[in-house]
Amino acid sequence: MIDSARLQLPEFMPGSVWLVGAGPGDPGLLSALALHALDHADTVVYDALVDRRILALARLGAGLDYAGKRGGRPSPSQPDISARLIALARDGKRVLRLKGGDPCVFGRGGEEALALAEARVPFRIVPGITAGIGGLVYAGIPVTHRDVNSAVTFVTGHDSNGELLGAVDWAAIARGSPVIVIYMGLRNLDGIAAQLIAAGRAPSEPVAIISKATTPEQRVLVSSLAEAALEARASGIEAPTIIVVGDAVRFHPALDWFGGGPWPAPG
Repeated sequence: MIDSARLQLPEFMPGSVWLVGAGPGDPGLLSALALHALDHADTVVYDALVDRRILALARLGAGLDYAGKRGGRPSPSQPDISARLIALARDGKRVLRLKGGDPCVFGRGGEEALALAEARVPFRIVPGITAGIGGLVYAGIPVTHRDVNSAVTFVTGHDSNGELLGAVDWAAIARGSPVIVIYMGLRNLDGIAAQLIAAGRAPSEPVAIISKATTPEQRVLVSSLAEAALEARASGIEAPTIIVVGDAVRFHPALDWFGGGPWPAPG
């Protein structure tokens, strides 16, 4: 229980919805507002990437309502999820829509907020640490470093049907972004790598694949752009993953504090 009064946190009103980022997995990365919402929500509508340890922080008696969406698997439709949030709020519930990472970074938080606005349901959006930042830090890979990059691109690796995203101009990204962070790209890594190499990226450029970032099951596979997809299949590394392309990956051996690195892992 956090001291809401001391922090001057807003009241979670009945009949409202909070769209909250749960971060990439580690419960320690939750914001004070996220913990405040977990303390007061009547119903928690959560997605597939929310860590079970975070759900265990919901107040006693709160309803847990799964609304996960995973590529290539049967999932609730987005309109159905939005309608569920509206119905719960209109029933007078304090509704916590808990989403992995940040709700507005490849999380459809904007779509759900628009549906709530159109239905005139009061809502609040609470940012979370997105996996493309927090996951990299837990792998010892800085998103930016002045000796490596002054720009970074965050991009999704597939469309709503799980296919390679044709709307992304991979050639432009290859030319303009020293470091590329790819969400949900494991399935299409062969095609993504081929397009980046065709646009001029070196086949030997370092790539890191971070699986289940910030959790006890985190794995980091370091490879090259040409070999990453093949090595990922051979290793059996599993989604959800964040893929990083660029020289920032070279910091991993020295800065891998979470995986042991040059020092003992944190207790």
